[in-house]
Amino acid sequence: MNLGVGAYRDADGKPWVLPVVKKAEQIIMDRISSGESNHEYLPIGGLAGMVQGSCRFALGKDHPALERAGGIQVLSGTGALRTAGEFVADFCKNKDIYVSSPTWGNHNAIFKRCGLNVGSYRYYKPETRGLDFEAYTEDLNKCTDESTVVLHACAHNPTGVDPTFDQWKEIAKICQAKKLFVVFDSAYQGFASGDPAVDAAGIRYFADEGIPFFVCQSYSKNFGLYNERAGCLMVCGPTVAATAAVVSQLKIIVRANWSNPPAHGAQIVDIVLNDETLYAEWLDNLKTMSSRIKAMRQGLKEALIAKKTPGSWEHITTHIGMFTFTGLTKKQVEHVVEKHHIYMLANGRINMCGVTAPKIDYLATAINDAVVNVDSKL
Repeated sequence: MNLGVGAYRDADGKPWVLPVVKKAEQIIMDRISSGESNHEYLPIGGLAGMVQGSCRFALGKDHPALERAGGIQVLSGTGALRTAGEFVADFCKNKDIYVSSPTWGNHNAIFKRCGLNVGSYRYYKPETRGLDFEAYTEDLNKCTDESTVVLHACAHNPTGVDPTFDQWKEIAKICQAKKLFVVFDSAYQGFASGDPAVDAAGIRYFADEGIPFFVCQSYSKNFGLYNERAGCLMVCGPTVAATAAVVSQLKIIVRANWSNPPAHGAQIVDIVLNDETLYAEWLDNLKTMSSRIKAMRQGLKEALIAKKTPGSWEHITTHIGMFTFTGLTKKQVEHVVEKHHIYMLANGRINMCGVTAPKIDYLATAINDAVVNVDSKL
């Protein structure tokens, strides 16, 4: 079993092309066949409809902050983060940027490449396999004033642990008091819970409070467009004029990086986000994926409990999204890999999408074996 790769797999363990994506691709081919579309360069800022749809998706179609929101098309989440980092390096006096500990492995590399001073704030508490909110807020309060902080919008990678809505309020209060510039990394909206509004609760609250921020949106997971590199860097500024000025500078940055973004994946997102019928179908596709992940979580937890595996396994169902920290030690992970050929990261993170119903018991047996025979201190 390969539980390391960060991609969705269906009930048979196969890559899944979303049905709504197939419909959008047919529309694209029909437009090309009729001469309505072609392969000319996109504008530097990308497809306007895709960017506008992305803003509505992040904030909600009726949010008043839409008036001061804008953005550019980018190369998925990595391109959004790199562009955001370069903007901070160019225009923010304070070059400090803070990421969670732990965080997605590429965060540190991206921001160091931008010439920023990368620090961290504590996030995960191994003892409870949950959020260490006390340490989190303590560290946020220690961030240098007017620095930048990277927040995972939902389905925190790699832990699967998210703040509650009340905790988001406290985080927002600290960001306001410290005048922190906020960069949301949003790779799983709609994919995590099946409800885009639930997954964007933190983003929308910050918008409610008038806090300026970036949202780095990736459509790799929630559209299954992994190799299309479709994404958006959304700006929610304090005023319409401020957002326009920022977007103008972002275009200058990407002009020197990739000049013009790729069209195919962006066209798919554009079509779906701006068509009510297809959008509704996409929401059903999102529920299909998120429901399968939840079912695998429930099945694995029940299997471990049935085997009387030492320790508590409640975290498997309280975590959300694609990833979860199993709580296995490095030695236990090595045991699972070498003896059972179940592959995961050395820190014990597994991709729940890689689990299928017929293999739940095999996975639970391997975890139980490691916990009982390698290291019982869980």
